[in-house]
Amino acid sequence: MRRARARRYNGERKLNIKKVIAVIMAFLVIIMFFIGIRELLKGDSNLNEKAFSLAYYTVYEEGKWGVIDTKGNRVIQPTYEEMITIPDNTKPIFICTENVNYNDGTYTSKAINEKSKVIFGEYDKVEAIDNHDKNNNLWYENNVLKVQKDGKYGLINLEGKELLSCTQDAIEPIIGTKSVFITTTNGKKGLVDSMGKVIILNEYVEITSLTEKYEDGFIVKNEQGKYGIINYDTTVAIEPKYDEISHIYGNGMYVVRDANIVKVVNASGESFIENKFNEVKEINVDNFVIKINEKYGIINKEGEEKIPAEYENLTYAFSNYYIAQKDGKYGVITIDKQEALPFDYSNITYLSNIGVFQVEKSDSIESQILDKNFNVKVTGLIAEINQDKNYIRVRENGEYKYYNFKLEQKENTEMLATNTIFLSKKDGKYGYVNEKGVVVVDYIYEDATEQNKYGYVAVKKDGKWGSLDAKGKVVCECKYTLENVLVVDFINQWHLAADINANYYTK
Repeated sequence: MRRARARRYNGERKLNIKKVIAVIMAFLVIIMFFIGIRELLKGDSNLNEKAFSLAYYTVYEEGKWGVIDTKGNRVIQPTYEEMITIPDNTKPIFICTENVNYNDGTYTSKAINEKSKVIFGEYDKVEAIDNHDKNNNLWYENNVLKVQKDGKYGLINLEGKELLSCTQDAIEPIIGTKSVFITTTNGKKGLVDSMGKVIILNEYVEITSLTEKYEDGFIVKNEQGKYGIINYDTTVAIEPKYDEISHIYGNGMYVVRDANIVKVVNASGESFIENKFNEVKEINVDNFVIKINEKYGIINKEGEEKIPAEYENLTYAFSNYYIAQKDGKYGVITIDKQEALPFDYSNITYLSNIGVFQVEKSDSIESQILDKNFNVKVTGLIAEINQDKNYIRVRENGEYKYYNFKLEQKENTEMLATNTIFLSKKDGKYGYVNEKGVVVVDYIYEDATEQNKYGYVAVKKDGKWGSLDAKGKVVCECKYTLENVLVVDFINQWHLAADINANYYTK
């Protein structure tokens, strides 16, 4: 049998290739349209599903204290008379103080979890250990609590594991130094770390940190009134034999006073310079910033003058550069007495972790950021220096701009990669866009903030503040004036209180 051939009948019209191509293109456009819609929905879904870290904060409401989480939920109802302490805000462990007698200073304390259930109940008292730096910035020691039982103190971690048994008469932090604690037994002081390891036995009448870094060691005073130094690894750096030891350290050298002679010594007891100054302010390699008759200069360890003592202040920056003050103004000089930056500034700070100078003039509220070659890279109000994400945020001409630590300007979408919405400004008003630049919140606000790590932004309209969530939806109408609040920040409907050092939220 013969197979029939496919053929065109005489009555059929010939194919119009142009029309076929046009139809195919139309189908492609429709397909691309639906793909685009799907991607937009997918992007929105990703935005909605993005996880923000859960944490806990103390709140104050109607005269009572409680706890919320970062979704704005009340975890502990505000029923407590005293402020609740949260040692680690990533963990549901809350320290509650009760029965306070302000006349004799007595009180009770307990730890509860997110269900208000008492934990670590085997102890009579459970307390967080607070500390602060020289600028009075408050923190709580990580993963360690002070506990009391039968009138004696010990340490536990946040899981309840005993780090130090309740054998001490007292346990206190060294102010300004993290992770070490002074213990007292029978009037004698010792030192332990945050793991309960004994660094110094209870043999001294006084213990202080040599510097703010515990790794540099500790100054101890014995019963005879003599001072020495014990290292963090428990070894003795200097036997207690000096009348005084200054809180200065560098390049393995210490500043001591022995029989009214002030000198620099090392751990081997070698003496470098004696009675050539009233005070040593800093030790930088083999150079010393010294004070003579209320003026500062620099000498080396051989006692040779490098910079005469003629400055009102002198602070090491880097390499051979020093920030100096003269006639009330600041500049930068070199170790060979050259002026690297003129004395034109009301303040100069060297940010060593970034390697830049921040300079200010008395006639301007703006700062400048200079690189190590003293080139001006940034001018504006320095709003934030974020070392976690390695950026500097600057307000320039009413707008926020971002720079990496190389002082290269970047978009906020680059520097804030974990955000879901990004602050944007148009025609003098603020709104928000997504990572693709698509507007998700209209430009209707007179001021606004970038998204915080919990997903919220603060927005200002008609002189009052409110908040939006990670999707740009209103969670708190603009109703708070917040004139006395230095940092405007929201968790859902709760805003950061005026006392930012206490770090609590309120309504």
